Amino acid sequence: MREEDEEDFPGLEPVELPVTDVLDLHSFRPSEVPDLVREYLDAAYEKGLRELRIIHGKGTGVQRQTVRTLLSRDGRVEAFGDAPLEAGGWGATWVRMRDE
Repeated sequence: MREEDEEDFPGLEPVELPVTDVLDLHSFRPSEVPDLVREYLDAAYEKGLRELRIIHGKGTGVQRQTVRTLLSRDGRVEAFGDAPLEAGGWGATWVRMRDE
């Protein structure tokens, strides 16, 4: 938990969420996205997940660009692109991770 969170919510402990093949960024602040995506990729890769979907929303495209920049710099990422229409279209990005 970050210091400013502790000040805003004294006494609350962080909640650990299960790692699945989908990460939805809607409930996070834009400033949290880079670290969150990096940590998610680490956890998903460690868990053996190789096909992922990151939901960033459509909006103005800033979150999408942030996510894709991070993906392009991660050597474990084999490929990524727009999710199929039924899985979010350009409001989500599919990710294929390399095998170990």
